Amino acid sequence: MSVRRITKYGEDVLRAKTRPVEKFDESLKRLAEDMLDSMYQANGLGLAAPQVGELLSVFVIDMRRRLNTEAPCNYTIDGVALPMDIAMPFVAVNPKLELIGQYIETAEEGCLSFPGIYAPVERVDTVRLTYFDTDGARHVLVCDDLFARCVQHEFDHLNGVCFVNRLSNKDLFKIENKIKKLRRQTRDYLKEMKKESSANAAAGDRKDSK
Repeated sequence: MSVRRITKYGEDVLRAKTRPVEKFDESLKRLAEDMLDSMYQANGLGLAAPQVGELLSVFVIDMRRRLNTEAPCNYTIDGVALPMDIAMPFVAVNPKLELIGQYIETAEEGCLSFPGIYAPVERVDTVRLTYFDTDGARHVLVCDDLFARCVQHEFDHLNGVCFVNRLSNKDLFKIENKIKKLRRQTRDYLKEMKKESSANAAAGDRKDSK
């Protein structure tokens, strides 16, 4: 288990579609554990694999981390309303999402890949998620309210969609300066990493030539 760097807006991996997991092995379990450790370290509620640089169809959520623990958190897994400490942390592999709610709700969202940026997003109030756990067992989750919002947010990441892609032009304009600043920071970080990688490669070539 280890804490991984969380990718930021402006990195190509956040715009790419993930591929299905084919092997349910120890490497998948380690990835899920790393994602949870990274999410906890960043004080997040959910995290998708592209946010740790992996283009695999996996996301994790822990509703015990929600700010208002008194707020309702209604859900069933395989038709059973499990206690929170049994259901969480929630790991979804190769999920398929159905929007089954009758209402659209608007609430503020943030994202670990967009630190300090928040905006109102419309989401369906109830969803059904068919998914596999890390052992390859198939399950069905039905949830509403904040849990449903988190599921939709993380599922979007698996399709190269970020929450800012769902904003109205008006709401996007309100955070435009913050978005541009984050993009510049990401660009500068990537340039620095490329420069460092080139320097390390050159040092390795010099060492091999001796």
